[in-house]
Order: sequence, then structure tokens, then C-alpha cells
Amino acid sequence: MTRAKWRIAAAIKHFPVLLTILHTLVRLTRPRFTAGVTGVLFNSLGEVLIVEHVYHHSPQWGFPGGYVDRGEDPHEALAREIREELDMHVEVGRVLLVERADHAHIDIAYLCHSSETVGKLSSELLDYRWVFPDQLPEIRRFQRKAISEALTLTDVNV
Repeated sequence: MTRAKWRIAAAIKHFPVLLTILHTLVRLTRPRFTAGVTGVLFNSLGEVLIVEHVYHHSPQWGFPGGYVDRGEDPHEALAREIREELDMHVEVGRVLLVERADHAHIDIAYLCHSSETVGKLSSELLDYRWVFPDQLPEIRRFQRKAISEALTLTDVNV
């Protein structure tokens, strides 16, 4: 370690607030992103759950999901969104796909499992359907890639 590194380490040790200031400055120079989560959920017949969203631009059909709240883990956000939108509890499994969308948004798709049926739809959804993957209506490119990834996994019973 060079003499300069020792001096920096000693200064931080004696003045820990310097590290807090440094972390704050670094965070200010980093991009801020919103994050969205979506779930790919199969039933026992190999059909995938799609929902018709009220607040989406075309296409309105897609997988259930929503935004990650500040301080929330993405997998917990997806479980919450599905519970709120479909009155359904799911087990959020492995990450299928992560992509940057637009300039400051990240989408994360998860494989989900549930033994429950869809309950009451929230005001954010118009309808839901179970469809075979080869009969999906128009959905976003990210979601098409996520379903393709899900179908390649050996733990999907379709």
C-alpha cells in the first residue's frame, strides 16, 4: 500500500463522516433508475397467465407486475403487485431476464409458481386469461424474451 493510501485510510478511520460524504458524492454521480418487475406464471396445463392492463399503452396484454417501490426488493415487489392486482399469492422464483428499457428504467422478469387461482382483479386490470405460449397475443418484446427463457428451463412443466 502506498503512503497516500495509508493517509486516506487513517483519515477515514479518524473521521468516518468523510466516508459518508464520499458515498453521497458517488451516489449523486450515478444514474437513477426506475425498476419494473413482471412474473411469468404457468398453470398445470402449461398455459401462462396474461393480464389486460388499464394503464399500459399498446399492447395492453402482458404479464402481471408493476414498479418496485423505494427500498423494496424486486422479488418482494412482484409478490406484492400480484397480490394487489390478482388477489393471488405467488412464490417468486428465479430471474429470467433483466434489461434496460428506455434511458432510465430496468425491467426484471421472474419465473413464478402458485397453487392458487386468480381472485378479484384490481382496478388496474381489465381481464386475465391463461393461454398457451404459442398462442400469446401481441405483448412487449421484453416479455416475449422472458417467456422464451422460461420455456428453456428444465423446471418448467409445460
